[in-house]
Amino acid sequence: MPGFSTEVKSSRMQQLTENRKSGFLGLISANRFLLCSTLFTCIGSFLYGTDQGVLSNLLTGQNFGARFPAVYSDSVLKGWVVSVLQLGAWLGALINGPLANMISRKYSLTVAAFLFAFGSALCAGAQDVAYLFAGRIIAGVAVGQISHVVPLYLAEISPSEFRGALVSVQQIGICGGIMVSYWLCYGTSFIGGQACAKGAVVDSDTWNPYTDVPVGGCNGQKSLAWRLPLALQAVPAVILLIGTPFLPFSPRWLMSKGRKVECRNTISKLHGLPLDHPIVETEYLEIMASVLFDERTAQEQHPGKQGFSLALAKVGMLFTNPGLFRRLACGCTIMFFQQFCGINAIIYYAPTIFGSLGLNASTTSLLATGVLGIVDFVATFPAIFFVDRFGRRIFFMAGAIGMMLSHAIVAGIVGHYDGNYSVPGGKVAGWAGVIFIYIFGANFSYSWGPVAWLVCAEIFSPGHRSQAVSIIISCNYMMNFVVGQVTPNMLDHLKFGTYIFFGSFCLLMFLFVLFILPETRYKTLEEMDIVFGDNSGAVDLERMQAVLAEVGLEHDPVQAKTEEIKLSGSEHIESNESV
Repeated sequence: MPGFSTEVKSSRMQQLTENRKSGFLGLISANRFLLCSTLFTCIGSFLYGTDQGVLSNLLTGQNFGARFPAVYSDSVLKGWVVSVLQLGAWLGALINGPLANMISRKYSLTVAAFLFAFGSALCAGAQDVAYLFAGRIIAGVAVGQISHVVPLYLAEISPSEFRGALVSVQQIGICGGIMVSYWLCYGTSFIGGQACAKGAVVDSDTWNPYTDVPVGGCNGQKSLAWRLPLALQAVPAVILLIGTPFLPFSPRWLMSKGRKVECRNTISKLHGLPLDHPIVETEYLEIMASVLFDERTAQEQHPGKQGFSLALAKVGMLFTNPGLFRRLACGCTIMFFQQFCGINAIIYYAPTIFGSLGLNASTTSLLATGVLGIVDFVATFPAIFFVDRFGRRIFFMAGAIGMMLSHAIVAGIVGHYDGNYSVPGGKVAGWAGVIFIYIFGANFSYSWGPVAWLVCAEIFSPGHRSQAVSIIISCNYMMNFVVGQVTPNMLDHLKFGTYIFFGSFCLLMFLFVLFILPETRYKTLEEMDIVFGDNSGAVDLERMQAVLAEVGLEHDPVQAKTEEIKLSGSEHIESNESV
């Protein structure tokens, strides 16, 4: 999940790059060094996806149930094992801002890769529930760090022409990780057979881990069925751990530390252009202006404060300024809805959900879960190509309606058959429910998945974006924790009511976008001020113009009145450290 920050883009750079490819096409045709650095960094997003998808499939395995009978049979404990990762992620997202500023973006990614590998190893070698909790929390801290530092680093090493594509690329990395973990777990579930007892019929509905385990433990399905996927999670983390020292430092981080010569050299290498090239010189000055802008903003708004007291003052202003608070409330509401549409309830407990639709929870449902991963992955691509053409609200409303209808149909099927799919028409109805789970996932993947983060960046002016998105990230993880914790209990007791519950929030999402959320595509800072009733954007724009002039970038005062320094998805998404 991305964090965002200040971007400076002068009229000179716009003229120099007007004929260059932008967006996703610009990204794939970029300088080879930059492209390789970008793709290698996206391993972090892939790790986040694998951790989301891997445990849900393992929870239904009989060997796993024999080793952890309490987790297998107790829906509350199961919810804690799944959701405790989000508490670690909440902490990791908060601590990574200062860490990334202190030791650099790439080395904070190194720390995250180490923690993820260590947490995965603990889970893979777990002998009791305490190992699972410890491993999940440690991996969660790494996930929180990754959700902050990956978009931050990518935006700071990438030319502005295709920064907008990075949000969608990160989402593809996450969905790709989920997809791979689903199919990996499906494949390993056959190691030794799928039943705990050798030769037994697989029936997860009646199997009891306290009474049906052979003396001495499972002699059918092997422990590798669940240990191997958890261990293999660590492989890309180790690759990331080894490779991050070879990545370039962020030019913006180098500038903030006064390492100006290294900053210019890094820009030259990332562009594949000589040091004296106009694009290299202009981006160097833009980064200098961006750093100066942050310093001036802090001096003017919070004179005499620095360090921790300055960070607290910046956060406090978001709650005391009415216009900024409205923006913050809007962003947090979007994150609340992103989780309470039920997407992570589906991702975390897909095999269980497919089992409630009549599929065998240990065989066919795992296969259906793998297909869900493919659907979610493919459905992410429309956001890359069309979100700037049609706007954010259209994607939001279409996604909300699609998810609401899917929940309603699945609720009707589960409620009508109540687990008895052996009656005439039951099997067909169960598969219809599976298809609408796929439709639900697809509607999320092109809308509230990537576009939510896009809008949360666009509603804030540069001077406040970093602190605001830090709060929004923490809100997202806290809501994620709540959903992951309560869903098993809801599926056990509410049954079809679970889908009505999440479907109701999808209806509220549609109404929220229809009547409250403004369109942010191509909105200037001044236009966003009018929407939210403050002048933070206009003040930031005036300060930005002064800084641009100071560093020597041409910026005509008359043109500045009409020139858009936007917070649009394709031009002005960039990351910065959280508070």
